[in-house]
Amino acid sequence: MLVFSDISMRRGGRELIGDSSFSIHPGQKIGLTGANGTGKSSLFALIRGELSLEAGQFSMPPNWVMAHVAQHTPDSQQTALEYALLGDAEFASLQVQMKEAEGEHLAQLLSQLEAIDGYTTENRAAALLQGLGFKNEQLALPVNSFSGGWRMRLNLAQALMCRSDLLLLDEPTNHLDLDAVIWLQQWLIQYPGTLILISHDREFLDAVTSHICHVEHNKATLYSGNYSAFERLRAERLAQQQSTYERQQREVAHIRKYVDRFRAQATKARQAQSRLKALERMELVAQAHIHSPFKFNFFPPRKLPDRLFNLTEASIGYGDTAIINNVDLQLMPGQRIGLIGANGAGKSTLIKCLAGELPAMAGELWMAQDLHIGYFAQHQIEQLHIDQSPLAHMRKLDKEAREQDLRNYLGGFGFQGERVDEAVAPFSGGEKARLVLALTVYQRPNLLLLDEPTNHLDLDMRHALSMALQAFEGAMVIVSHDRHLLKTVTDEYVMVDEGAAKPFDGDLDDYSQWIKTREQARNAVNEEDKPANRKDKRKQDAEQRKQLQPLKKVMDQYEKKLEKLTKQSADLEKSLADPDIYAEDNKDSLKALLLKKRDVDAEVEVVEMAWMEASEEYEQAMC
Repeated sequence: MLVFSDISMRRGGRELIGDSSFSIHPGQKIGLTGANGTGKSSLFALIRGELSLEAGQFSMPPNWVMAHVAQHTPDSQQTALEYALLGDAEFASLQVQMKEAEGEHLAQLLSQLEAIDGYTTENRAAALLQGLGFKNEQLALPVNSFSGGWRMRLNLAQALMCRSDLLLLDEPTNHLDLDAVIWLQQWLIQYPGTLILISHDREFLDAVTSHICHVEHNKATLYSGNYSAFERLRAERLAQQQSTYERQQREVAHIRKYVDRFRAQATKARQAQSRLKALERMELVAQAHIHSPFKFNFFPPRKLPDRLFNLTEASIGYGDTAIINNVDLQLMPGQRIGLIGANGAGKSTLIKCLAGELPAMAGELWMAQDLHIGYFAQHQIEQLHIDQSPLAHMRKLDKEAREQDLRNYLGGFGFQGERVDEAVAPFSGGEKARLVLALTVYQRPNLLLLDEPTNHLDLDMRHALSMALQAFEGAMVIVSHDRHLLKTVTDEYVMVDEGAAKPFDGDLDDYSQWIKTREQARNAVNEEDKPANRKDKRKQDAEQRKQLQPLKKVMDQYEKKLEKLTKQSADLEKSLADPDIYAEDNKDSLKALLLKKRDVDAEVEVVEMAWMEASEEYEQAMC
């Protein structure tokens, strides 16, 4: 088992976890939770041997095989299936050895292959990839033909293929759509090894985990049960702690009152001193509190027309390629629609059209005169002015507001003290996402369009967002793989699938069953439609690659340019994080850096949009 004994961990001089002890037994599935920056990823680094302890001891069985998701994918010509198979190191090793083995040695290797059930390994890898959203025809495509998000899925598949005793997963659902999240959940439930999972998706945690290790106030504590059980246990513990605190405070007040009253009296002085010493020896109980810096509400919209938006027989896509056809969608105040469907089906494309960023190719579009859209998408984060503070961003929205009111408002989104006045350049992805949400909420929209708003948010912020959205008076359309958020804030679902957007009659449990039924039907069709022989299959794959080559070339050009710009941006961000650059004598250098960062980020936004459009067109062509 994994044993953590009185461990203390530091990073950059700051204590993350101190004086914490707990043990993880074989086969347990642990959810590792806590606010961003509390030390969850550092615990993973400790387990992987990449980080040393400040104090205490950590041990794990030396013969355990550990698997985790690689953060980088090689620019490889290997097929997706071949790449996934590398995750099973034992199978891959046997395959290499068998290429040159003969006679008795070959017989031994074949026996070993049978012992590890190696004859089913390729089928297992194919099933994994299909569960993660890859289509049959994509399994033969080279790794370097896939976009960044799909490469992360390949890395996840490789980790799942490993015959591991311990599996470490850090936010594995971030690059997945809802369909793949549901599949991964079932896979992890059946995983026989020990699992440690960092996730901010409470529905996922509830379904998969048997224990929760929560990091809070520089301490890691292990609880039995899933996330919902942990919340109940923590609430009970905090209630008990608060009761003890209040009782102790009454006792302290009583002792102080006695001491103050009788200290000067000779007959009572000794007793007063005795009580003072007892007070000094008393181990004071801290006041109980759950540290959540997030609390905000949507302001009522300035105007709320009876009808906000109407799309009739619309076709939406890029260039001459329609992704979705014959879309009919009417939005009224109070409507709460969740868009569901696989990656690449067109959910984000539909939201872009509703936001006015992508004109409809055909059909009719009507918008109310007083329509005010609040749009949150991942690229909105990149549109922040990195040389300006959260307060400066707010001031641009409302020049008449009192500064203290704006500071109080930003406090509800976790920006407090000096953080309110700092440039956003070195902010984390979560902090930038919170700032974009703060700006969106402040503008009092009557139509909210949210495309994966929770990707960078921790559980506390997700909860605050869920509570705020439940009280929102306008209409809302949301894309999210966070099922808890969808369940708590939406009333109806529209499914985007196979070039259409239609109302889905059912809830998310019905959708899970629909996915399962569809996959069974597709597998049956695939069995019937298999090419007569491998030669036909290779011919089909070659023809598809030939057709995709021009689209792939365009996508690769944008991707290389984006990688180069992203590196430039990261280097500039690193320079801006250096405290020395803000010294008075470096004012000119700081100004030059900020201007350069602004220009690079603006170019990143343009290239990223072009790359996204090229990727979507490429993925649509692969379908």
